[in-house]
Amino acid sequence: MQLLKGPVGSQVVGLGHYQPANSMTNHDLAKLVDTTDDWIQSRTGIVTRHISEQTETVADMAVAAGRHALTDANVGIDLVDLIIVATTTATDRTPNTAGRVAHALGALSPAIVDINTACSGFCHALGLADSAIRTGTATVALVIASEQLSAVTDWTDRGTCILTADGAGAMIVTASDSPRISTVTWGSDNRMTDAVRIQAPSNRFEQNGQTVFRWAISDAAKHANKVIEQAGYTVDDIDVLAAHQANLRIIEPLAKRLGLDHKIVLADVSESGNTSAASIPLGLSKWWHNGKVPADALTLLFGFGGGFAYAGQLIRTPARNPNRSHP
Repeated sequence: MQLLKGPVGSQVVGLGHYQPANSMTNHDLAKLVDTTDDWIQSRTGIVTRHISEQTETVADMAVAAGRHALTDANVGIDLVDLIIVATTTATDRTPNTAGRVAHALGALSPAIVDINTACSGFCHALGLADSAIRTGTATVALVIASEQLSAVTDWTDRGTCILTADGAGAMIVTASDSPRISTVTWGSDNRMTDAVRIQAPSNRFEQNGQTVFRWAISDAAKHANKVIEQAGYTVDDIDVLAAHQANLRIIEPLAKRLGLDHKIVLADVSESGNTSAASIPLGLSKWWHNGKVPADALTLLFGFGGGFAYAGQLIRTPARNPNRSHP
């Protein structure tokens, strides 16, 4: 039997994002829990975050980000044959969020897949989309991460409520004559399985913050370096670091350990908070659309968190559509 063989590689041709209109500042949070703006900024770097309305769902945000990416790429939904949604806060068990997105967007008959690897979910989803296109089982993929962490937040716990936020980010991925997305490098650390969790009976976001911080400072750079090496590049080749937006006090030392602190380092966490799986595509789309990240920039994506799973890949940012809309 001859194995299926698709194109040489895949590429990102459009970026999109969505954030709820409701912005919650640190001063707003101080009215709910014993904290201050100075305390939050000194420990997380977060200044504000966006919180969805109660009527808004994970799928609603995913649809909005997906539409933005489709418009940016100038790709019709009728061409999309694979939709993958990364989320750890899905509203429904079934139909899955990707199915909700496909229905809302009017997709014809795409494959619909949800992924739950928490904060590394988008990198896992992008890796699967890249593989599907390379093997010929998909031609155009809509890859989305959407999270509604506000729905699983204990707003009386200042150790977690200062972090969490809502939003979505998306990419359109198509075939390419040369690889513009590297194969995914992924794994997990079973010593940390319960370090980040949303579990019964509370079904609230909880984490061992110091444990996660120590892992991020001591182990994350090692795995991120492996992403670069397996893609056949060196740190000097990297233009942009887009790591999971967990905490600015994690992102900054990670960039320094990687030797990327003098490059473009995504720091959207300051104005978006921690949006779990959505944080990388949300932040990257925002910075790319407003010109903080250039076109054709070699970008290191690296996510880590609940499970304890991690994943990453290199991508080239797409050319800009001059007729794109700004959400």
